[in-house]
Amino acid sequence: MSFTTRFAPSPTGPLHLGHAYSALLAHDMARAAGGRFLLRIDDLDTSRCRPEYEAQIFDDLAWLGLDWPRPVLRQSERLPSYRAALQYLWDMGLLYPCTCSRADIRAAATAPQEGAPAHGPDGLIYPGTCRTDSPPSGAMPELPLRLDMARALSRLEDPLVFSETGTGPSGETGLITPENMIRKVGDVALARPGLGASYHLSVVVDDAAQDITHVIRGQDLFAATQIHVLLQHLLGLPVPLYHHHRLIRDSHGKRLAKRDDARAIATYRAQGESPQSLRARLGL
Repeated sequence: MSFTTRFAPSPTGPLHLGHAYSALLAHDMARAAGGRFLLRIDDLDTSRCRPEYEAQIFDDLAWLGLDWPRPVLRQSERLPSYRAALQYLWDMGLLYPCTCSRADIRAAATAPQEGAPAHGPDGLIYPGTCRTDSPPSGAMPELPLRLDMARALSRLEDPLVFSETGTGPSGETGLITPENMIRKVGDVALARPGLGASYHLSVVVDDAAQDITHVIRGQDLFAATQIHVLLQHLLGLPVPLYHHHRLIRDSHGKRLAKRDDARAIATYRAQGESPQSLRARLGL
């Protein structure tokens, strides 16, 4: 199996130290294995993506010494592929339309009878307000769509296991059980208004299209991996090996975000940092 991995940032802000660590680690692992490192642009959220941020991504990664094949894959150009995957799941009876707003979900999840609201890898766990007892019929609507988790899991004969070459944030294994998926993940959104597809669906479809064999990303996405592996099985797609690396945090132990411009790669460059010293700062 040829080693192929990718780095897939969103051009919604400057890359920071956490991005640098993830990209460098993936690039180093691909080079050590004699494989390929790909750059993919996650630009589905056109309301937040900016051309100047995309240009900065290319510039920062090149400054770090990374190289990748051109042209890069842009998710904004892949909408027909996501639509085809959604149609496949709809035809299987595994999707249903959902008209709940974020405020509706928050209100239902925080109702007194529900107790403390539960969070999963997709945010607040959806309470199933729009879910029906039987699969919707007819043409797939142009509405937000959710995966009926219980119905999807009923299609599987055995619990799923994914290969984890890194470590989960609390030592979790790669075992996916129906009880955990229903209770701690819920009916995740796969099609969102204005985006065409959710992160969970697009990343699975694109990893298969690019023959990704190794997914290298932060521990914050460990919980989402079970969603991706489930979708891969439902869609008949190959399941890569997964490596979830440690997170780069600030002095208070908080995970870095794009709004933290003080730790942007561009800031360190402007202060005279070299690619080599930035590698050392990251422990690489």
